[in-house]
Amino acid sequence: MIYLLLIIGFILLIKGADFFVEGSSNIAKVFRIPNVIIGLTLVAFGTSAPEAAVSITAILKNSADLSVSNIIGSNIFNLLIVLGFTALFKDVVTEKKVIVKDYMISLLSAILLFILVIVNYFTRGMLVIGRISGIILLLGLIIYLFSLIKSVSKEDKIVETRKFSIMDLVLTLGGLALVIFGGQMTVNSACEIARSLGISERVIGLTIVAIGTSLPELCTSLVALLKGENDIAVGNVIGSNIFNILFILGISSFLNPILINVSSLIDIGILILGTLFIYFYFADLKINRKEGISMILLYIIYCCYLFMR
Repeated sequence: MIYLLLIIGFILLIKGADFFVEGSSNIAKVFRIPNVIIGLTLVAFGTSAPEAAVSITAILKNSADLSVSNIIGSNIFNLLIVLGFTALFKDVVTEKKVIVKDYMISLLSAILLFILVIVNYFTRGMLVIGRISGIILLLGLIIYLFSLIKSVSKEDKIVETRKFSIMDLVLTLGGLALVIFGGQMTVNSACEIARSLGISERVIGLTIVAIGTSLPELCTSLVALLKGENDIAVGNVIGSNIFNILFILGISSFLNPILINVSSLIDIGILILGTLFIYFYFADLKINRKEGISMILLYIIYCCYLFMR
């Protein structure tokens, strides 16, 4: 039965992503909002809802390992697998301004998290993401969102427009609901299977839960790319990684300071290095199939390292 629920979860994720991309893209055209902004905000935040649900719930239940490892693992999965796997089907193309600004914000968010943990270690004698750190992360998100809203007026107008349809709203909200519900069903099923095999909570968070909660990003980016919505495909990944760190860890640590260990700090360092590495792949503003394969191989190596550790 648990395996059947896992399969149903995957189906809901895929179909929900299809509806979500179509609806949000149509709404973007109604309000003449550039697709990249929709991808970096509405789509990114929506597909990060499973991570938010898992991490915040874990913190309230004093499962800090699961909360932090879920976020870091999800960001690494988004970076290497979502972009890498999507590139197997079609070149992932983006704009220079997205890489120069938004991708760098994603990198700086991970660096900021690492610095806050180190500062807390030297000032408080422990590896922790405290309430003040949480406030700083949340302020970072507010500043980023403000800059996004401010930049909309400077964006080129979208040539294709359409009239508002209630069906677009139904597709967007219905697709988001399916994505979230499917993600939760997948995660719960996968966790139950993993625990029955005796896998630790940290490894579950970095792999099974991280992969499960990132499936919405994978499905959404792949569907968006196949529909020709490159801006949504790339913006979804970048926006999700920013949202995961600045909002989810920000609000989680504000609610309850998060104690982490050296292994988690190493994982944050790996995320930073991975983000830097993929930055060079985007030098020509696209990721091709060959580069996508290398990204997938890097993730496999990372998973092997986790189980060996």
